[in-house]
Formats: sequence, structure tokens, C-alpha cells
Amino acid sequence: MTATLPVRKALIIGLGNALEFYDFLTFSYFAIQIGHVFFPESQTSHGLLWSLATFGLGFTTRPLGGIVIGTYGDRVGRKPAMMLSFSLMGAAILGLALTPSYAQIGFAAPALLLAFRLVQGFALGGEVGPSTAYLIEAAPEGRRGFYVSIQYATQGVAILTAGLVGFGLSTALSAEALETWGWRVAFLLGAAVVPVGLYIRRNLSETLHDAPTSAAPVARQKISLLLIVLALLMLGANTIGTYVMNYMNTYAQDALKMPAQLAFGATITLGSCYAIASLVGGWLSDRIGARPVMLGAVTGMLLLAVPAFVWLNELRTPAALYAVTAVLTFLGTVACVGVMIAIAATLPRAARSRGIAMLYAGAVALFGGTAQLIVKWLSDVTGSPIAPAWYLSIALVVGGLAMFAFRVPVDPRISGAGAPVPPRDRKAVVSGKWSRKTS
Repeated sequence: MTATLPVRKALIIGLGNALEFYDFLTFSYFAIQIGHVFFPESQTSHGLLWSLATFGLGFTTRPLGGIVIGTYGDRVGRKPAMMLSFSLMGAAILGLALTPSYAQIGFAAPALLLAFRLVQGFALGGEVGPSTAYLIEAAPEGRRGFYVSIQYATQGVAILTAGLVGFGLSTALSAEALETWGWRVAFLLGAAVVPVGLYIRRNLSETLHDAPTSAAPVARQKISLLLIVLALLMLGANTIGTYVMNYMNTYAQDALKMPAQLAFGATITLGSCYAIASLVGGWLSDRIGARPVMLGAVTGMLLLAVPAFVWLNELRTPAALYAVTAVLTFLGTVACVGVMIAIAATLPRAARSRGIAMLYAGAVALFGGTAQLIVKWLSDVTGSPIAPAWYLSIALVVGGLAMFAFRVPVDPRISGAGAPVPPRDRKAVVSGKWSRKTS
């Protein structure tokens, strides 16, 4: 039987995850500055589009990382898999920070930028599966939702930290200095804490080999096609929502013409709400079930998305920007947590790391990597600043239908291996809620 993990150690695992997300997302928040440095307008007609495209290409290697590192986590252990992903992310972020500009080395600059971005994607693709599997396996009975929510809450901390760093740099530096070298400081700060993260993870205990069922061969652990399809649609909607909200910083500068320091206030708001909403989503899922949590949050976000963007573009004030970011981020994050808890509960233990990693990375690669590029392209083509809201609404409709149809009859018992659910337990699976009787 796996020993339960104290909350403080769960937070330590989450903080390692936060460092990786900080490194990965910082690129997005400095997309305009990076576009000017690596894709000058003298060589490309739209530096921001090229920068966002590079950001998006980093998602293409996330499924590969999910397969390789996620499978490694199922065969060897969650801990070594988390160590590997973190080491790769550290090397990539240092490389990004030190890559010379286009003016210095020509086309080699964007080529190196892309190479390091692909390594980042590979590393992060393999991070989510092992770390989420670790948390759900080591969580005390009745608190699995809350423990999984720590994963998302620390991602919010990463966003908040990136926003604070960006706000500080954009306030302290001139626009020219921020573009020339200021954005590199944000990356170097992330690289500086990599040794701390490696030390933290090195001292964790392992959860994979504690359970007798973990000895079963991975190949025997079947994941149903229905679960795969529904999970991809649900995670896809969540991913589009997350990255549309992450785009609010760039959107404020590009569409609303706000200065960088005010735009970074949206990132600070985003990170704060993301962290709080994650814990709320986990707490609610432990009490009323993951399915009603994710359906309720998605419905609220769908009803508010378009009116919120219309209101924002009428006022065009920092207060309106922060309010829209806060409300939509809160609802979207609660839905994200509910979806991840529901999916993780249905996956068999011996395929959990790989399953979560592949499903999450696949959805993020398909929908997250393209979200900001599509939003920018739609805004340019239609000339409408409301385009992000319509794109988000379509995604929420599709994802919401998938959440409503989520009826995968797999045993949610975390120590089990995916045995068919007895008739008396099917209600718990449909609701997404587990109790002492079904845990």
C-alpha cells in the first residue's frame, strides 16, 4: 500500500512543475520582444506572427515527450521521469536565454530559437503525466481531487511569477532595453532555480513500485478508444481556453494598444486567479464530483466569453482587462481541474503516467500550440477584436458536449488496474466523484 504524501511534499512536487511551466510560458509573454529580436520586419512581414508560430511549434514535440518520458515513468518510476524532464527543461531555457540575435548571427538565430523551443516542448510533454500520476497515487483517501489541483495551482504560481517578472522588467527598463536584453533576464531567472528543482525531486520517494498492480505489464493495460476521444476533446477545450487567456498580455499590447507594464498586469491577474481557482476546483471535485464541476464551469465561461470581450473593447481600460481576465480564467481553470481529475481517475495505474502524458500532450499540441496563432490570424483577417471570444466559444461547445458524454465504465480506484466497474459503482464513475466505497 502506498504511503500517503503530506501536503508540504505535494507542494514541493508542484513547485517543480511550476518551474517548468514558468520557463515554457515566459516565451509567450515576451512574444513581441522576441519577434523583434529574432524575426526583424526587414526580413519578415509580421515578426509577431513568426514569434507566435515558433511558440506554437514548441508544442509539436510535446506528444513525443509524453510517449517517451511518460512510458519511462510507467516502467522505471515517476521520480526518474520527473528528474529527466526537469533536466531537459533547464538545458533548453538556458539555451534560449543565451541565443544571439538575428542581427548577430543571421538565420542561425531563429534556427537555434526553434531547436531549444522543441526541446522545451519535449520536456514539458513528459512532465505532466508522471507528476500527476505521482500526486494522485500518494494522495490521502478523499483528497485526491485537492492533490491533483495542486498541479494546476502551481502552474498558476508560474504564470503569476512570470507576470511579476515581466511587470518589473517592463517598468524598470526602457522599451529598447526590454527588447534588447531585458527579456533574457526573465529566462535566466528560470534557469537559475533549476538546480533547486533537481535537488527537491531527487529526495522524493517512489510511488509506482509500492502497489502490487504496478507489476503488471504496461501492454496489458488497455485504455478505451472512447476515453481517448472524449479526453482529447475535453482537454482540447481546456487548452484553448488556457492559451487564449494566456494571450491576454499580448492581446492588450497588440489589439488594445496598452503599454507593456499595464499588459503584464493581466498576466499577474491570470496567475493569481489560476492558482486560487485550481484549489477551489479540486476541493469541489472531492465533494460533489468532477463531472458537475467541469460542466458548470464550462457553461459559465461559454455564457460570458463573447459579452466579456465586447465589454472590454468598449471600455479599453486596465480595470476592464483585469476583470475579464480574472472571471474567465477562474471559470476555465475550475473546468481544467475537473477534467484532469476525471481522466486520471479512470486510467489504470500501470499506464497512468503514459496515459495522462500522451492525452494531455496530444491535446495541447493540437489545440494549445495553435491557439494564439489562430487568434492573431483571425483578428487580422476579420478585423474584429472579438475574434478570440468566438474561437473560444466554439471550443467550449465541443468540449462541453464531450464532458456531458463522459461515461467511461472504468474502475476509479486509484490502486486498481482498470477492472470493469460493478453496477453499484457506476453512478460514481458517471458523476466523476469517488468516495471511500469506490476508492
